[in-house]
Amino acid sequence: MFIIAGLGNPDRQYEGTRHNAGFEVIDRIAEKYNISVDTKKHRALIGKGIVAGQKVILAKPQTYMNLSGESIRSLLDYYKVDEEQELLVIYDDISLDVGQLRIREKGSAGGHNGIKNIIVHLGGQVFPRIKVGVGEKPKGYDLADYVLGHFSKAEREAMDEGYDKAVHAAELIVSGQIREAMNEYNRKKKEA
Repeated sequence: MFIIAGLGNPDRQYEGTRHNAGFEVIDRIAEKYNISVDTKKHRALIGKGIVAGQKVILAKPQTYMNLSGESIRSLLDYYKVDEEQELLVIYDDISLDVGQLRIREKGSAGGHNGIKNIIVHLGGQVFPRIKVGVGEKPKGYDLADYVLGHFSKAEREAMDEGYDKAVHAAELIVSGQIREAMNEYNRKKKEA
């Protein structure tokens, strides 16, 4: 069984913000595979189903971003899932262009507070992840204001494409093809 956790903030005011990219991807996976992510357990909204032939639990932690690790630790313990092999975390990344993906099997938090908290609660940095680019913070902007802000129309189109790619990458990862996912999506975008 795989746990696919998308990071974000609960509450309507955060819908569609840069920081909720993980929730957006979970919603798209849920829609594609007809999985209802509406059961409240382990401080998350979860849904069980089959993705790419694998049993999965889709999870949207409801602890707010900076405490995501509390919910994920509880899910891992309850379902007896090995985080190094059967956990996939999807989240926003300001160091990537809008809609660009970066897939990793392990790594540091890179300044992302949600990932920092997960690493603390897991006691390690080895777990697969999909980073979804939301664009670099413009000079003079407050980081919190930027990641809690909304996308422009043009950015929204690039994000829609990025979310679809993240769904495909998640399908590859749960079917044991993380290397293929990395090969396909970790390339730099070519300048037009």
